[in-house]
Amino acid sequence: MNLLVDIGNSRLKWGWAKDRQIISGSPLINQQVNQATLNDLWRQIPAPDRLVVACVGARDQLEQVRKIATLLWPAIKVTAVISQANAFGVINSYLQPEKLGVDRWLSLIAARKQYQNAICVVDCGTAITIDLLAADGHHQGGFIAPGLTLMKKSLAEGTCQLSFDNTEHDFEPASNTEAAIYNGTLAACCGLIEHVLSAQPDNIRLILTGGDALTIAGQLDVVSVIDQDLVLRGLLRVAEEGAE
Repeated sequence: MNLLVDIGNSRLKWGWAKDRQIISGSPLINQQVNQATLNDLWRQIPAPDRLVVACVGARDQLEQVRKIATLLWPAIKVTAVISQANAFGVINSYLQPEKLGVDRWLSLIAARKQYQNAICVVDCGTAITIDLLAADGHHQGGFIAPGLTLMKKSLAEGTCQLSFDNTEHDFEPASNTEAAIYNGTLAACCGLIEHVLSAQPDNIRLILTGGDALTIAGQLDVVSVIDQDLVLRGLLRVAEEGAE
């Protein structure tokens, strides 16, 4: 059995898998991640043979996860995944392949197996990341921009009279500042995605993942698929097919 852990900038997502089926656990915001919390969660699952982990967050969280897993299951094998130049049918466009965020890499290899044709993978998380993959598996490069919450926080921190507010509002011209910020940041994210897609072939498939995927998908003028388990499925593919 494989324990799959995705340590992001804001949240830790995890699940366990046997016979290629992933059972997702409850995500934790990074401030909640500690030995007691993970002990309580992981004592309830079958003992895993292997921990496969991706980390784009703080490195001390990776070491914490590794330590807790080995305390619970001393014989567990731990694999910390890094991005590669060429694996699982995906050819990385980065000149330094390991510099491509491992969450982006894992999303690409999972999407490649699931969808096969030309795809655009957008992670709507702390950052908005956009990656393009040709039908033959060649990564075409990508884009990175602040996510919805990060944009709102930057306005609050960089101005004197704007405050952070995470309330949802109707997506229309606003008559108050909070709604105007909500709609402006959402429009910026949607505009970025649609602008990138406008230069791509008509048959490209748009895949959205991440915490704000549903919010952004609802305002796009293009059809999208929401797939929240891409990184975990990428981790499972690494675990089952043996590349490290």
